[in-house]
Amino acid sequence: MVQSFARPAGNRTGITIATGELNPKRLDLLSELVPDARVIAMLVNPENAQTKRLASLAEEAARAKGIELPLLKAAADAEFEPAFASLTGLHARALLVGNDPFFYSRRERLVSLAARYTVPAIYEWREFAAIGGLASYGTSLAAMYHRFGAYVARILAGAKPGDLPIEQPTKFEFVVNMRTAKALGLTMPPSLLARADEVIE
Repeated sequence: MVQSFARPAGNRTGITIATGELNPKRLDLLSELVPDARVIAMLVNPENAQTKRLASLAEEAARAKGIELPLLKAAADAEFEPAFASLTGLHARALLVGNDPFFYSRRERLVSLAARYTVPAIYEWREFAAIGGLASYGTSLAAMYHRFGAYVARILAGAKPGDLPIEQPTKFEFVVNMRTAKALGLTMPPSLLARADEVIE
């Protein structure tokens, strides 16, 4: 869509969310939350064109840590329950919920299933942790909206979009829900809590 991030050219510019590239970091945090997990499943939407590339990033990170990362696929509401039910047979001790707009729109259902199946899970946005998910790690949407506003102001003042570099996120949020951690019987390492941007008590 653009020539480069530095010089988009034409009439395009913007800000990338880059949330899928954070899956290796989410996996790393989840392995700290559940240190004895040798199998961590990853929930993906097979209909998302980015799934294959982004899942491979997480798989590479898992191999480097000696963790098995089976992929669970769900592209419809009816596929969530079988995906979660398969966790026991896979001996998965935790779940990385991949980045996908469909998953975000079904966040209450996913958090509810994680609670019912007592599986520690990490998600991309803080909204998951706010409604009871164990943890989230992702781009700060508030910071991104601020940058969007700044770009709109510059364009309205006469700047050409193609001359404005496409910005990548620089602020990320790690949120931990302690109520959920206690319900799952997890002990949070103090070093991990110290790195959290928000701890929900």
